[in-house]
Amino acid sequence: MVSIIVPVYNVEEYLRECVDSVLNQTYSDVEVILVDDGSTDGTDKIVLSYKERFKKRGIDFKYVRKENGGVSS
Repeated sequence: MVSIIVPVYNVEEYLRECVDSVLNQTYSDVEVILVDDGSTDGTDKIVLSYKERFKKRGIDFKYVRKENGGVSS
């Protein structure tokens, strides 16, 4: 299994392209972890809208939302 970890913070404008790229990979034994560092835009809504698409593809999907702490947290 391969883990794909995507840190996100106020990336509403680019997030769909990133997540679509992950979904379009041919390797299927993956888990995808999106870590939201306290976004204040619509990032969380976009991530949650993709949750069902991951489930239909059989991809283990996790979304972690935390209070903003910066890159190293």
